Amino acid sequence: MGPAQVAAIIAADPRLIVPVGTCEQHGPHLPLGCATIIAERLADDLSAATGVIVAPTVEYGVNGNTDVVFPGNATLRKKTLHRMLNDLLDSWESTGFREFILLTAHDYDAHQEALDTVITRAARVRVVDIYAVNMSDILEGQTEHLHGGEADTSLLLYLAPELVRMDWARDFIPSDSKRHRRGKLRVPKGSAGSVGRPTLATAEKGKALYERLRERIGDRIFLVPAPDA
Repeated sequence: MGPAQVAAIIAADPRLIVPVGTCEQHGPHLPLGCATIIAERLADDLSAATGVIVAPTVEYGVNGNTDVVFPGNATLRKKTLHRMLNDLLDSWESTGFREFILLTAHDYDAHQEALDTVITRAARVRVVDIYAVNMSDILEGQTEHLHGGEADTSLLLYLAPELVRMDWARDFIPSDSKRHRRGKLRVPKGSAGSVGRPTLATAEKGKALYERLRERIGDRIFLVPAPDA
């Protein structure tokens, strides 16, 4: 799009979806961009359904802690991601956007905090953590999202099956489950980079998960009236 096209869209609906991903391991069976792919696909589908436009994806976030080094991982510090988003939203706000929907598929606390504390002059900021949606009735080996586990793997089997190597998937159940609950992840040496039971993942579960995410997020976020331009 050129500036004139964007200006016409802002005049009709001054909202902007900003997908925020990560570049980090999710086990040997999933690509480094797993969280980015999920957030970007969901942003595109929500945009198609609502007419709200999508910004270029922020493909780096604050990665979870790991006890070993995984080749290809690239992380930002919390304050770096926070400052980058502040700068981006400030630029877009000056052109007329009045609401920003930051959409992410990474529930690590430091990553979420970087998004939650973004500051604007007047525009509304809404942070959407897709894994805050309840999915316990769809999953078998866990009751909530675990890094690179059944939920992530099922979603990728549905969205991008050509990028998944199920023959490389390895289950890892941490001995202290409280340390690996939502947002508290630390990937220990015994793990291949994921936590949970990715071997239980299926494309059918991924389809059910994705349809729920799209429906719940669409209903709760995009039925709210847009700010006046």
